[in-house]
Amino acid sequence: MRVFNRNRCLRRVAAIASISSLVAGCGVLSSDTSDDGGPIVVGTTSSPSTLDPAASWDSSWELFRNIYQTLLSYPVGASTPQPDAARSCEFSDASHQVFRCELREGLTFSDGSPLDAAAVKHSIDRIREIDVNGGPAGLLGSLERVQAPSEREVVFYLNKPDATFPFVLATPAMSIVAPDAYPADALREDDGVVGSGPYTLRSYEEGEEAELVRNDRYEGFAEHRNDAVTIRYFQNSGTMVKALRDDRIDLTYRGLAAGDIIDLQGETSKEEELQLIDGTGTDINYLVFNPKDPWAGKKEVRQAVAQVVDRAAIAHKVYKDTVDPLYSMVPKGLTGHTTGFFDDYGEPSAAKARRILTGAGITEPVPLTLWYTTDRYGSETALEFKELERQLEASKLFDVTLRSRPWKTYVEGYQKGEYPVFGRGWFPDFPDADNFIAPFVGKQNALGTPYEVTEITAELLPSSRRESDRGNVVKQFEEAQRILVDDARLLPLWQGRAYVAASRDISGAERALDPSTIMTMWELSRKTSW
Repeated sequence: MRVFNRNRCLRRVAAIASISSLVAGCGVLSSDTSDDGGPIVVGTTSSPSTLDPAASWDSSWELFRNIYQTLLSYPVGASTPQPDAARSCEFSDASHQVFRCELREGLTFSDGSPLDAAAVKHSIDRIREIDVNGGPAGLLGSLERVQAPSEREVVFYLNKPDATFPFVLATPAMSIVAPDAYPADALREDDGVVGSGPYTLRSYEEGEEAELVRNDRYEGFAEHRNDAVTIRYFQNSGTMVKALRDDRIDLTYRGLAAGDIIDLQGETSKEEELQLIDGTGTDINYLVFNPKDPWAGKKEVRQAVAQVVDRAAIAHKVYKDTVDPLYSMVPKGLTGHTTGFFDDYGEPSAAKARRILTGAGITEPVPLTLWYTTDRYGSETALEFKELERQLEASKLFDVTLRSRPWKTYVEGYQKGEYPVFGRGWFPDFPDADNFIAPFVGKQNALGTPYEVTEITAELLPSSRRESDRGNVVKQFEEAQRILVDDARLLPLWQGRAYVAASRDISGAERALDPSTIMTMWELSRKTSW
């Protein structure tokens, strides 16, 4: 247990800093900073599923962003990718099919080995060679080959125009790893990490704690405001917030329960010692229907579920209005957002759902098993699924069974196609509507459940990726969402907001969330004056 050497006021109140953009870098908590007091300790309910970037297309990226480096990333205030390990990157052709990057000089990994163009090529190639089911290879569908013509030059040749490719390279999935430490055709099996990010991983205990210390070999845009960060993984929001109130952690991130958020908001009239930062979020929560299941595979069953589900009730009753109902897979705030499910289905109606089912010859209650994970998306997940069960069974049209597993075994289950219906959350890889459609369609996708829809994968997405001006792709994304609404294979439920609770002596929380709401730990610091 860490011992704190800090003087604090009696803990009572939460101050709220509201920000309209998580990447604005507005500095509402600016102050002189210092590393006195030991590592900054961050609490989250979202623990990594792996330490190998080739295996992860999930919120393991939150750790990766801080211990590995990518060619491109997001400095404070940037909404488009900027050079990090790269000195410069650009498309060298008008068709957006050849992307060249020049590396910074003298880059090394944390073990002292050189980070050169060959290491970048190795890191990208092994993602496709290992090809983990539901893994990040799905992000590289437009990549034909990678070449390293010199020590500092990397060239990506695409098999089709893709203006979003720089965004892909900026995701933590494309983390650069040391070739000698990461096999070309297999995942690394131990808990060691050899990267070149702002921090090195000093120690790691799965599901418990990750200790990060400043990487003095790091060369990139990030400027350290602290020397060490410890990330502690919690099973639920309640114990995490208690740890914050008891001075055992400095900051909470990912997984604040609605009740805890409301409590913090309600304490603003008391002595201010905690701060609650409320920002725009783009994470979404949704249901996935397995087409191989005898019931979930029926389109009319899926449409009937879509007709019964009451998103507003979930947002209000379960999440206390700390999330917003969502009626398309593309969230509000992004170009291409629609309200397709509301436009097609309107208000929840058991009568309309019954007509859908009877039209398909289904007259008895439909048996459905809904699966959720117990330790990934926050403490309300179980309550959310109980509310879904209540809504579906109240219609008299469904006989619902609930099942759950911890995240690590939960992932294995949906990748094997074991679940008829299951819940997922999505934290975007990058802030573009493409990233809320492309990852979920195609033979290989982030769900581990093939969803081949040719009109989207062969026509709409390729058309949109020819446009570097993302404001010109609204029609393609509106049409893609129309197809998704009609299929009802994916059922969006709600869109989150970004809440960070921290002690008053922590600065930088409002700067620390990148456009994908991943926390960049190097932006956090401890105040030295009040």
